[in-house]
Amino acid sequence: MDKETRYHIGFSPAVLGSPAVTTALLCGDPQRARRIAQQTDGVRCLQVLSENRGLNSYLCALENGSRFVAATSGMGAPSLSIVVNELVQVGIRRIVRVGTCGGIADQVKVGSLVISQAALCRQGAANDIAPRDYPAAADPFLTVALVEAARKLQVEHYLGLTASVDSFYEGQERSDSANRYLLRKLQGRTEEYRQLQILNYEMEAGTLFKMGLVYGVAAACVCAVLAERVTGEQVLVAQKALAEQNAVRVALAAIAG
Repeated sequence: MDKETRYHIGFSPAVLGSPAVTTALLCGDPQRARRIAQQTDGVRCLQVLSENRGLNSYLCALENGSRFVAATSGMGAPSLSIVVNELVQVGIRRIVRVGTCGGIADQVKVGSLVISQAALCRQGAANDIAPRDYPAAADPFLTVALVEAARKLQVEHYLGLTASVDSFYEGQERSDSANRYLLRKLQGRTEEYRQLQILNYEMEAGTLFKMGLVYGVAAACVCAVLAERVTGEQVLVAQKALAEQNAVRVALAAIAG
């Protein structure tokens, strides 16, 4: 077995043991990865794999004995592209992004979940993986597993299209930031996306989906909604914990099944 430690994620396939671990839950926030591993009912943390560069990774087990990695991708597609590449190198073949997002569609409210079937991908990192017009589509079987888990758990959720962009402020048409001037090409972008039946904004799924297709691994995404862009720009922190917990519950149920 390859024992070489990967430079960024800080661990090798050898530490994952046998049988091979092939599933990862991927979070932008290192604290969310830690909470999945150490503070989630039904999950046992077997080992801290690495906390290199803030890219925290944990080897975990479910009650049925199946094992998975809870890993941190960092914020945005460039960081995610490094982590996913190295996770695949150590044997991961199924990745679920457990993230947060801002709702675009009228019906997508704070506290609900968005399960992405595909993404409109405005991400520079993705263009190094595949051509700009290459599809950014989630694995259909893993996506269906997320939907079925959400239904079984009776968690409010929406299945549809996601806008994956590179920036939190300008790229998501936020004017309440240090930059008071939005480029003309970005003005009206959110309404345009609403008319295109896009459900939400986030910053990683499009690149993850392209990588999944190119690398031959299953990739999917479930995001907790923390902002309603129809009515405002602010993240509603008070409702974050429950929404995040529901996203984690759905992801765990999907990979356990």
